Amino acid sequence: MSEPLPKKRRRKLRGITYLVAVYTAAAYIVIPELWRVAEHYLLSQPGGMVTHTTAGIPGDPINIGIAADKAQIIAAFAKAGWDTADALTLRTAAEIGLAVLFDRPYADAPVSTLVFEGRPQDLAFEKPIGDSPDRRNHVRFWFTSQIVDSNELWLGSASLDTGAGLSHDTGQITHHIGPDIDAERDLVIADLQGTGAVARVFEMPGRGATQDGRNGGGDRYFTDGFAKIAVLKPAN
Repeated sequence: MSEPLPKKRRRKLRGITYLVAVYTAAAYIVIPELWRVAEHYLLSQPGGMVTHTTAGIPGDPINIGIAADKAQIIAAFAKAGWDTADALTLRTAAEIGLAVLFDRPYADAPVSTLVFEGRPQDLAFEKPIGDSPDRRNHVRFWFTSQIVDSNELWLGSASLDTGAGLSHDTGQITHHIGPDIDAERDLVIADLQGTGAVARVFEMPGRGATQDGRNGGGDRYFTDGFAKIAVLKPAN
């Protein structure tokens, strides 16, 4: 029969459990709900070319697009050296956490879920910087009903993950992004053009120009406000 824990240690364990419970409730329930209320009643509504977190907080803006079918897009990114991100599950979330903690590779690491027009991303790609998924180029895409040059249009959001940490808005564990999202957008387009798969590139209005935007993690970003669209060549 095991010895009961000393009273002092029991109090310490109860205190730690209480703090974890308070943090979890605040970061994942209370603060996101306050953001939903503020977004609905107090803040000006963002334009239609902005994603939202699953908590309803405005996220990364739409700044890129691909006109092609799904198979073409996957093939083009693979040729450009980008990996398709794994789906976000409890297992893959644990794997990326361990990869970041121990600085080990995870080329297909999942990305967090963002919502655009009421749906989570349909595709996501990434290109690690170094071994750890702590820093990576990444882009999400959502299928749309629009047609460009007889091709399906997928609108996306490209940004640079600069490191893992806590959200400035909610305290949740997240990746922080670099502020120059236009540079990340242009990198994705350049990598695709380097494969010879791109027929043409054009711009369409996006979120609108801003010098002090904030994403769902509270990270500042700036942008010219346009989305660059790459039209892929027909598959051979």
